[in-house]
Amino acid sequence: MKQFNAEFILGAASEKQFPEMNLPEAAFCGRSNVGKSTLINSIVLNKNMAKTSSTPGKTKEINFFNIEDKWILADLPGFGYAAIGKEYREKWANFNWNYLENRESLKLVCVLIDSRHDPMKTDLEVIERLELAKRNYLIILTKCDKINKKAIADRKQQLEYLVSQCKYAIEVLPYSSIKNDGRSELIAIFKKYLV
Repeated sequence: MKQFNAEFILGAASEKQFPEMNLPEAAFCGRSNVGKSTLINSIVLNKNMAKTSSTPGKTKEINFFNIEDKWILADLPGFGYAAIGKEYREKWANFNWNYLENRESLKLVCVLIDSRHDPMKTDLEVIERLELAKRNYLIILTKCDKINKKAIADRKQQLEYLVSQCKYAIEVLPYSSIKNDGRSELIAIFKKYLV
């Protein structure tokens, strides 16, 4: 399994800090604690690359990672975490959307949804806004090592039905950051869309 040479570029707390590197970007978004940072670590095969935490709402900036001077991966603050307070929640959501809707180098959005639960209102809002923004997006079902194969298949089918009329949904990809299941498929999607 190929390990990628990856480095942390910076954590941006405002648009002015976004890196200008002329490389295609993939963004990772979803609810707090859905496994965004862990998934990035799984892609590059380095457990310490993106900072992970069991405390939801830990990522407060958009963290950018350079993958072999080919791609940039962006780890976004989680949507919808209630304990941080409404003011901060709205601030982070606006910051995320400014990036997701306006960033020119953004070629693909990975929408992470916890495979153990039905998609939540926030997940559906993200999908709807990405459709309106005409952004290609991939739904990644995380934590698939925590449920059985039938439950994974059922969840995948549920999400596929949900986005069957959507124009910009690429596919629904089950993923396990623990076992790296789905990693080779995700890298193949990167190679196709991050050009």
